[in-house]
Amino acid sequence: MATKCVTKREKRIRRHKRIRKNIAGTAACPRFCVSCTLKHIYLQIINDELKSTLLSVSTKDKEFVGSGSKANLAGAAVLGRLLGERAVKAGVGNVIFDRGGFKYHGRVKALAEAARKAGLKF
Repeated sequence: MATKCVTKREKRIRRHKRIRKNIAGTAACPRFCVSCTLKHIYLQIINDELKSTLLSVSTKDKEFVGSGSKANLAGAAVLGRLLGERAVKAGVGNVIFDRGGFKYHGRVKALAEAARKAGLKF
């Protein structure tokens, strides 16, 4: 008899495992990974073939802290724009979006749209 998921965290982890079965970042099209906590947002662009992180941005970065934003909806948009600009400057144009099991709503949606406006394609 299978055990039933109870908490939101367990549901998110199950969604994330289901998503990760089907996506992987390559050199041509790396994975754009999102991780959110209550206090911080972490974004990474990852090449899964080499098992390396190409770029990373978080709410702990000096540029983000200097802007006076927080890890809310407006701050997520600033963070998405920041990652998009850095990625385009580094020569990364196309990515695969990995929302990390989080629903495409609120902060995740705001940072994804801001990254698209900054030049990332996914």
